[in-house]
Amino acid sequence: MAMASMSFSLPNLNLRRVNRYSGMAFASVNKETSTTVGVRVTEGEGNLPKVVLTSPHGSEAEIYLFGGCITSWKVPSGKDLLFVRPDAVFNKKKPISGGVPHCFPQFGPGAIQQHGFARNLDWSVVDSDNADGNPVVTLLLKDGPYSRSMWDFGFQALYKVILNSKSISTELIITNTDNKPFSFNSALHTYFSASVTGASVKGLKGCKTLDKELDPANPVEGKEERDVVIFPGFVDRVYLDAPSELQLDNGLGSVITIKNTNWSDAVLWNPHLQMEACYKDFVCVENAQIGNVQLEPQQSWTAKQLLSID
Repeated sequence: MAMASMSFSLPNLNLRRVNRYSGMAFASVNKETSTTVGVRVTEGEGNLPKVVLTSPHGSEAEIYLFGGCITSWKVPSGKDLLFVRPDAVFNKKKPISGGVPHCFPQFGPGAIQQHGFARNLDWSVVDSDNADGNPVVTLLLKDGPYSRSMWDFGFQALYKVILNSKSISTELIITNTDNKPFSFNSALHTYFSASVTGASVKGLKGCKTLDKELDPANPVEGKEERDVVIFPGFVDRVYLDAPSELQLDNGLGSVITIKNTNWSDAVLWNPHLQMEACYKDFVCVENAQIGNVQLEPQQSWTAKQLLSID
């Protein structure tokens, strides 16, 4: 597939509102800590620290610092539009299975562990804010001995999450802090609550596809001819050069608009009988950067995602 070479200037970060816990990974939380209106750090499953964003409109989101993983996005109706698998563990022995896990610096299998290491490291809170009632938190991940043991580069990942009344947006900024270039790929492996028999995705017609159903190591190239893509069985398909907006009908009464900036590709996944206990209850629609991004020292790459309902 084509390799994408992208370069961006180092971002000018405004961290004036860094709270007193700046740079800490929160190994444990003994009591709930409020940082900004609508943003608090508290104890989650397995005693792991999580950030809770609360909007005055009634929406709420939860983000575990382990993996920087958004595990819940509840809209004012009370519906949680994300899904965490029943086999998910919260003990740091494996990534959290569900929500919006990070895949960085590798998507899928490859030279290092599956989907990279960002989803099984502690991120830290470096900023929190409240803009017109919309809570905002920024998380940070930097290289360390664990990451360098498999990927020997200096990097910084900033992940800003903004909760609105009917939307949740993310901005991921990857910066090369090393003195040598590196390349990576990435994805947001988003699990949506769904009825798999009723779920469908619009907006992918005409995309080049890489279908991994028969052999993940040797995907079959094709072209999407359908206006509406459904999940009739096992689905593991990459859509190259996907549009910046898709619509997911989750089959449960909600239509979610998935917009992105600079995520070049999309991935649809449902494990079907490989996860017999829960495959009927979710689908994955993922914004991804499948081709390698090349960053020179001090250059950055930025990608945004916006999930919203009407």
